[in-house]
Amino acid sequence: QVQLVESGGGLVQAGGSLRLSCAASGIIFGLYTMTWYRQVPGKQRELVAGISGGGSTNYANSVKGRFTISRDNAKNTVYLEMNSLKSEDTAVYYCNAQKYQWNPPHWGQGTQVTVSS
Repeated sequence: QVQLVESGGGLVQAGGSLRLSCAASGIIFGLYTMTWYRQVPGKQRELVAGISGGGSTNYANSVKGRFTISRDNAKNTVYLEMNSLKSEDTAVYYCNAQKYQWNPPHWGQGTQVTVSS
């Protein structure tokens, strides 16, 4: 059974930092592309950052230069380092694991990030 468990969310002041973690189990982690998404009520879930099994990364324009995605295949964990946080970064952040584009992705339960201005 695949499980993705996010942690590290919380309340932070604008300009501050947070580090999210997503621990995966039930998959061969190194074969999966791992992606962070976020969602605010009433809006569509949006891609924040992704990292392939080989370490290639991509970012939403809104977070480039502020957020860094990384992975530790030995620990089956993907991270999202978030710096210079803004109020518009407030959202529930979800971890996603997908092996191939035609496979249904796996999702975590989400972790709330709230940035106060």
